[in-house]
Amino acid sequence: MALAVQRALSKYGADMIRVLLVDDQLMVRTGFRMILEAESDLVVVGEAATGTEAVDECRQKRPDVILMDIRMPQMDGIEATKRINQLPDNCARVLMLTTFDLRDYVYAALRAGASGFMLKDAPPEQLVEAIHVVANGDALLAPSVTRLLIEEVAKRPRLSSETVPGLSDLTEREHEVLVLVARGMSNSEIAESLYLGEATVKTHLGRVLTKLGVRDRVQAVVLAYETGVVTPGV
Repeated sequence: MALAVQRALSKYGADMIRVLLVDDQLMVRTGFRMILEAESDLVVVGEAATGTEAVDECRQKRPDVILMDIRMPQMDGIEATKRINQLPDNCARVLMLTTFDLRDYVYAALRAGASGFMLKDAPPEQLVEAIHVVANGDALLAPSVTRLLIEEVAKRPRLSSETVPGLSDLTEREHEVLVLVARGMSNSEIAESLYLGEATVKTHLGRVLTKLGVRDRVQAVVLAYETGVVTPGV
């Protein structure tokens, strides 16, 4: 297996997206591997059956994207995601996969640092697309997941904006962009709403993420609702 990975990487070079599969069911991992290995720019660099193994594999294999199950023995996917995001120089982005009710896990998973969330029974083409989205540094948050996230955050005590470094440093335009991102708008929709170029929106969003110290728009959405920058239903 290691030799096959090496050959794939040497054949396609830096364009390959390195994927780590994490699931306690061998048949699930095998199915995902078959789907991904049919793609010319994806390579599976490792597998793990527990959260503990996932952290070790991430440290050794340095994947670009991790397909992470939630319920696993020894350590669940949420704790594994949290520990992976604490690794020095970690660049891996976590795409959470589950067959269970999203409501119980979505907030904890995204708060742990996941960059996306989808169901295991999604069509293969959606899985492949999701990996590319996450690998490109974007976040994958379907409208249904956004609604669940908002509902969950609304139940929790609001964080004081004064305790969030960088929030007060946002310019008026950056604040506007953050609000629209939290409302689920894409960059193109934000550009149309604010009469800006899409590249300009992307620049503003990049500055928002840097100032807030978050890695992607999903984390920015969580923070926006937690601090009351955006209020559910408003």
